[in-house]
Amino acid sequence: MSEPNMPSKGLRFAVDYGPLLVFFIAYYTAGIMWATAAIMVATALMLAVSWYFERRLAPLPLITAALVAVFGGLTLLLADETFIKMKPTIVKTLIAAVLLGGLTLGKPLLKPLFGAVWKIDDNGWHRLTLRFGLFFVAMAILNEIVWRTQSTDFWVNYKLFGTIGLTFAFSLTQIPVFRRHWIEEAAKNE
Repeated sequence: MSEPNMPSKGLRFAVDYGPLLVFFIAYYTAGIMWATAAIMVATALMLAVSWYFERRLAPLPLITAALVAVFGGLTLLLADETFIKMKPTIVKTLIAAVLLGGLTLGKPLLKPLFGAVWKIDDNGWHRLTLRFGLFFVAMAILNEIVWRTQSTDFWVNYKLFGTIGLTFAFSLTQIPVFRRHWIEEAAKNE
């Protein structure tokens, strides 16, 4: 049996952010309940595409899909949008707990995820893992504040534009850590 093709960066982006875009479009064309059903289907399709190309399912997309299924199902079953609004809080809290929990055990868990791409020393991995763990705590809190105090329209826009924008901006602020902790030998051998 031949090795499956690895997806292009464009396909990887579509797999990672496609369900969110589907949710956004469905919300503005048909409302929150249809958007919830749409993200459930899109997430299942995302898992299928990931499996097709990579022949494996990474833990985070699996956990996210399970939470989408549970909280989306509750939203539809009970006709209560609260559940789908809580899902990002729970996902971000779980990510933060894993990252920060790993650090308490002396394991910067970003390293096994991104070590093949980012060649930085162990001190850099610890710093990045701590910072991203705290960032996800802040994002969980922010989601709670937004969905509890703002309209559903505002929350949907925040979910798409706010979370992606804040994540991108935060990631850019970490460039000095990369520069300080980059391993030159690794860069020269590549």
